[in-house]
Amino acid sequence: MENNPYGMAAMWAQGDWVIKSVALLLLIMSIASWYVIITRSIRLYRLRKNVGTVDKFWHTHSFAEGLQVLGKDTGNPFHHMAIEGQAAVNHHSTNKDDLHGQISLADWLSEALRGAMDEAAEKLQSGLSILASVGSTAPFVGLFGTVWGIYHALVGIGVSGQASIDKVAGPVGEALIMTAFGLAVAIPAVLGYNALTRANKGLLSKLNRFARQLHAYFLTGSPMQKDSAVRTMPLKKEA
Repeated sequence: MENNPYGMAAMWAQGDWVIKSVALLLLIMSIASWYVIITRSIRLYRLRKNVGTVDKFWHTHSFAEGLQVLGKDTGNPFHHMAIEGQAAVNHHSTNKDDLHGQISLADWLSEALRGAMDEAAEKLQSGLSILASVGSTAPFVGLFGTVWGIYHALVGIGVSGQASIDKVAGPVGEALIMTAFGLAVAIPAVLGYNALTRANKGLLSKLNRFARQLHAYFLTGSPMQKDSAVRTMPLKKEA
């Protein structure tokens, strides 16, 4: 079978260092974006499993039992938030002579839970800037390769003195391939960014609700109500 003189292999063999650099850059951007999409999707899938344990947490009979229900996974933001809240309450009660003792327990607890919330949000959003950068710059990187390919075509016409198809087919082919590469890299990055951002917002909403419930529990001994008709079972605070 004869090799295609205008195929990918021919483009790579005949292309200069500019075309090869653009192709390698797009390949690196594609690998980076797919790595972020796959790893963050796996992490979100695991975190979604932890969402179902929140309701079970509020139906346990002690805080320690509730922590066991949430699991011991250090990457579980719900478990981490519960630990941070309990640590804030204990620290406030045992260090009342310190400067922060002048701050009310409600405010001190709010800041601790807000800090845990911000930390969880930062972890969830890590890597999304890569997708945003790839999605916004990959088309222009491909466009640069397109312009360079057209430039080669014009140079070939000028040198030969005639616009024959064999003089311009190769450079124009390079231009079209670079355009396709840029779109092939950018489109998955944009779609992945939008999907992950939407999934993160849903998870952060559940974390924010859990933080409010924890705040109510540590101050009153019972979680906030889901609605006016359904009451959740109060937890017994440990001594």
